[in-house]
Amino acid sequence: MATQFSTRVRNAALNAIETTIGAAPTLELRTGAPPASAAATDTGTLLASMTLPSDWMADAAAGAKTILGTWQDSAADAAGTVGHYRIKAAGACDIQGTVTITGGGGDMTLDNPVLAVGQQVTITAFTLTAGGA
Repeated sequence: MATQFSTRVRNAALNAIETTIGAAPTLELRTGAPPASAAATDTGTLLASMTLPSDWMADAAAGAKTILGTWQDSAADAAGTVGHYRIKAAGACDIQGTVTITGGGGDMTLDNPVLAVGQQVTITAFTLTAGGA
């Protein structure tokens, strides 16, 4: 049997992620697949970068944590198809994953992952789910 955690413990672990990263981290949207780990050097072309709200995730509930507020960049910096994201604090990557169009199954979803320079970018969904249920 795998180790299991109560919902209370899973929620606390998720809330600790936001606390550890801190207020208003940077979200980068990049082309291609994510690097091998969050500690690896950035890969792909940086298409858009935005500062997330100071309180950027809702309080965890039922072992999951979702975006809070509006995650939006008024203008993409480069043209291309978003393949992955990186959430950074103090220049270091803390979270990374895949990106797809809404309903496409990525770790994070956008209204339109094919960006043109100057296009508004809106994150439609992002959820962190704690393991051990």
